[in-house]
This record gives sequence, C-alpha cells and structure tokens, in this order.
Amino acid sequence: MTKKKSKIKIVSLFFFVVSLWIVLLGRAAYLQFLPHERLNTLQERQFQTVVTLPSRRGNIVDINGKDLAMSAPAYSVYADPKSIDDRRKTARLLAKYLTDSYSKIYSKMRDKDKRFVWIERLVSSDIINKIKEHKIRGIGFVEEWKRVYPNDYMLSSTLGFVGKEGNGLEGIELALDQDLRGENKKVSMRRDAKGRPLVLDGMIFKETPQGKEVKLTIDADLQYFVETELMEAIKKHDADGAYAIVLDAKTSALRAIASLPHYDLNNPQKFNSYVRRNRSVTDTFEPGSTLKTFVIAGALEKNILTPESKIFCENGHFKIGKRVIREAERSHNQGLITVNEVLAYSSNVGTSKIALQLGASNVQEILKKFGFGSRSQVDLPGEAKGIMLGLPWGDHLLANISFGHGITSTPLQMANAYAVIANGGYLNTPYIVERVTDLDTGEVSSAPDREARRVISENVAQEMRKMLVGVTTGKGTGLTARVPGYEVAGKTGTAQKINASARGYLKGAYIASFAGFIPANDPQYVIYVAVDYPKKLGYYGSAIASPLFASIASYAIRKDGLAPNQHERSLANAHDEQHEDTDDFINSEKKLETYSREQLHSISSVITSAPDLKSLTLREALGKVSEKEIKLKIVGKSGRVYRTHPEAGEALDEDRNMTVFMKETLTE
Repeated sequence: MTKKKSKIKIVSLFFFVVSLWIVLLGRAAYLQFLPHERLNTLQERQFQTVVTLPSRRGNIVDINGKDLAMSAPAYSVYADPKSIDDRRKTARLLAKYLTDSYSKIYSKMRDKDKRFVWIERLVSSDIINKIKEHKIRGIGFVEEWKRVYPNDYMLSSTLGFVGKEGNGLEGIELALDQDLRGENKKVSMRRDAKGRPLVLDGMIFKETPQGKEVKLTIDADLQYFVETELMEAIKKHDADGAYAIVLDAKTSALRAIASLPHYDLNNPQKFNSYVRRNRSVTDTFEPGSTLKTFVIAGALEKNILTPESKIFCENGHFKIGKRVIREAERSHNQGLITVNEVLAYSSNVGTSKIALQLGASNVQEILKKFGFGSRSQVDLPGEAKGIMLGLPWGDHLLANISFGHGITSTPLQMANAYAVIANGGYLNTPYIVERVTDLDTGEVSSAPDREARRVISENVAQEMRKMLVGVTTGKGTGLTARVPGYEVAGKTGTAQKINASARGYLKGAYIASFAGFIPANDPQYVIYVAVDYPKKLGYYGSAIASPLFASIASYAIRKDGLAPNQHERSLANAHDEQHEDTDDFINSEKKLETYSREQLHSISSVITSAPDLKSLTLREALGKVSEKEIKLKIVGKSGRVYRTHPEAGEALDEDRNMTVFMKETLTE
C-alpha cells in the first residue's frame, strides 16, 4: 500500500513538472513569436534610448550659386554618468580639452542615475581625437553639423547666425529657419542589459537629412566690393559707420546690402547687438536733401510746376514766421532759378517754396506713395517703418520735411524710392530670397509675384531722370558721382545726426549720403550710400558719399559688361543746353574758379590712366591691364585686390608701373 502511494506521488509530481514546463514553454513561445505591444515597449526602454539631433542645415548661396553659409562635420561630446567610474576625475580630464570649466562639466554628470547628458556641442575633430586617446568609459561622441561662413565678415548682418542647438538667431538664418534646418533626426542608441550604451568606438553615425537650400538675389562679388569700399571710406573719413544698398533697378531685388561696422559670422558672440543688427533695414535717420527729389516729383505729378518753372530762392534767406530757412552754405545762395536748378543746386529755400505750394497734405501723400512712413515688406526680419508725423504740419515743419529733416527713413526705403523713378514710376517690394529648393524632392519655391504700385506717371519719371542727371553735370552738387562713359542720375544728401540719448542733434555730427542709378537712360542699378559721422575731409554728401557711389556704380556696371556710351548725351542734352559742357568748362579759366576742389578732382580723374582694379582676382586684374600695356607688380600670394598704387584715377609714371596688393578675405 505504501509503495503504491509513493508511486502515485512520483507520477503526479512528474506530470506536474512536465505540465509546468509545457506551460512555461508555451508562454515563452507566445512571448517570442507573437507580438506584444507592452513588452516591446519595455524592451525598447531597457535596451535602447533615442537622442534627437538637428539635421544638416541647408546651404545659403548667392545668385550665382556661391556658398555664403554651409554646414561642415563637427562632433559633440555626451556622457552616461551611471557608467562612469570616477565622475570627478573624468570632469577634470575633460576640462583640459573643452571650453567649460571643471565645475560645469561635473555638475552635468553629477546625477549618477542619468543615462545621457550633453557635455559640449560642436567640438573640433582634433579635440575629439585627444579625448578618445584616454578611452574614458561612459564618454561618447555624436557626429553633427557645424554652421560655417566661408566669407567671415561679408554680408554678416544680413545672413545672421545660428546657435549651438542649430536654430537661427538673426538675419536670413532666423527668417528662413524652418526651411534651412529641415526635419530633426532621431538617433537610436543600443544598450546592454545594464543600460550601458553599445556604440562602436564611442561614435554614433546616422544618415543625416538635409535642410532646404536658399538662393539669394545677392551678388557675392559685388557685395565684397561694396563692403571693401565702405571700409576704406570709414578709415579715410574716420567715420562711425557706413551703409550701402544696391537694387536691381527694374525689380528691386537686392544685389548688395551692407551695414558697417560688421562682424565675424564664425565668432558672433564676440560682438555686441548693435554691430550684429542689420542697420540698413532696422535703423532710421533723417535723409537730408535726398528727399527733395520726391517733393519735386510730387509737384510735377500734380501739375503745379514744370522743370522750367521759376522759383525765387530769396538769396538764401527765407523767413517763415519767426524762423528762417537758410542754405547749407552761403555759396549756395540763389536768386531766381528754375526747378531744374533747385534740384541741381540742392536749394533748401527753393524746395521749401515748392512744398508750400503743394501743401502739407499733398507732400505727405506723395511721400507715403514713395514708401516713406511704412515698411517695404522686404523678406528680412526687424524692418523699421521710419517716422512720419501726422497732420497738421506747420509751415516751418513742412519746409524742414521738404529737405529731409523732421522725417526718418531706412537706407532700404530710400533706395527703393529712387527705384520708382528709375523703373518708370512703380513702387516694387524689395526682396532678397530668389528661391528655396528642397534637394531631396527637387521642389522649388520661388519668390512670390508681388504687384507693383504706380506712384508717378512714366512722363514724370522721365522728367525726374533728366533732372537728376543735371545734379551730376554742370554746376550740380553731385559732380563727383560721375562714372566716365556712363550717364549717372542721383542726388546728394547731408543731414544732421540725431542724438539717440537726448533730444535734438549731435553737435557737429552729420550723415553724408548719395542716392542714384546708372546708367540714367536705361537704369540697371539703384545705389544708395551713406557715411555716418565722417570726421575728416569734410562731411557733405558731395565730398564724402558721391565718390563712394561712383566707385560702386563703376564696378557694378562694368562687371555686367555694359559698354560705355562714349557720347554720354542721351538724357543730359536737355539739361546741358542750359549749362556749360564739362569739356568747355575745363578750358575756361574763369569758369574753373566757380568749381570746388572735389569737383575738379572728379573731372581730372576722367582723363587719368590708372584703372580701377579693386576687388578683382589676380587673373581679372591681369586681363584688365594687358591691353593698356601696364606693368603690374603683385604684393601678396592670392585673394583679391584690396589696394593699388597709384590708386584708380591717378597718373601712372613714365614706365606705366602699377602695384596691386592682394588680400584673402574681408576683415575689420
């Protein structure tokens, strides 16, 4: 009986164990072969972690496809604090190679329960290799992309820059951040049963998605030349800064935009917010006499005056109530002159009288039509709209506004207003983004068509172009803006600088400017230049800004290969019939006495031999001088010409020798 019970117990135990194994094997098979969402989630949590990294940021290129901003490989350092044997020792070691201090690094890895923390982003490969040599357990590396600006300072305030997290902070980088950065990538890191990362050689590699490519309307070669000229002007005149806008005359596409001083895009943290700001778009100042053009255009549009109407300019002393309007210089005092001459001589009194005939409401209306007092809607961040006071305007305020005081504008607004006259009377919306391309799909988004608004009639625009040519010929104030072989139309400006920290103006501080277009008979470029607070060699627009305009205009038009007009007469005829021709003027000793030293220098520069080689490559410079049999001496191995001796327009020696100085990139 006892043996039988024992046998039953053994058999029962056997079947129980077999049944248990069958259940366990069945459960194992179920877990192994059948999907289970909850268990899969637990498995992923235990054996892998996901780190989000920014994608490769898209390139920014100029109108010809030259890189302005690009992304290059870089590396970031991370830590798994739980896997590190001695966190203090590791922090001290990393502090020798990284920018953060020991205390900052240790604080990041202090929590031993954390499995992933960033130690430092975007570290050079040399530093990474040095850290790798120590084979530190719990320290790994991720390949990322660092933003690189190959031209350093060039176009800095317009391009903007990105932060360490890869997000745009200013300029184009900010305005088109979503397009440029694309979709972020997620990197899966495998871990062992203890949660330690399983990566090869401490590195995480993953195929990187690409952000979209942004093509700008900017011409990089022209931009380089513009910034080089502005830097030279700042040094020459000991100025606080300088601005330039170059627009396509027909479309208002931005070909160059500069606000100097500028900054190094690859080290933006070293510069303050003022320098980094795109001041050609964000800052405003009183424009001075460049505004007279639009008051006169308004009078012609309203049929109140014609270019030949006579204005008595009170011999430079015009009393309005208890106040007096005077000319900038006694030599500018005029009697009875035409509207043509009011603009050419830049008469404050004459323009004030024209504004009074128009009336405050008409003057405000025409200025608003030209875009003053409102944003141009350019595709750049932070645009200012300028200041235009609401009506009513007293007669004295109206007079002041007519010659550019009591109103403010941005350099871009002023350039775009002159484009109205250049293109036949239409106000366009300026733009800088030509197109955005998705390189993965090939999809292209071009600049949207924006309807141009008619401001003045084509006839009035034509009359104004003739009158503005008169400013750069005869006895006009803009003689130094002339470009040999091409007709130039434009207007000088000189305005007192507003005191930003108090009321009124800064004593002895001025902004010299010139706005115009070339060639006058078929405008291709509208150019506005301004020099902020020049302290040497004068402060008038005619002495400071006009030559700067001429240099930029000459480069732009010759770069396009537009043949010179040897006669230079098509638009100037109407004005030159009333004034002495420049050649006859040179031959008249009596007439020479009526011209300023700056004007005579401009005239003499037409017949000198040294060509303008600034910003050309060595090959371009050699090609330009080869036909003139000039012997070129080269200082510097590569780059572009940044200085010549003798300078452009100066006489060569008997042996026709010329020295060019080469420089790699723009620097301060």
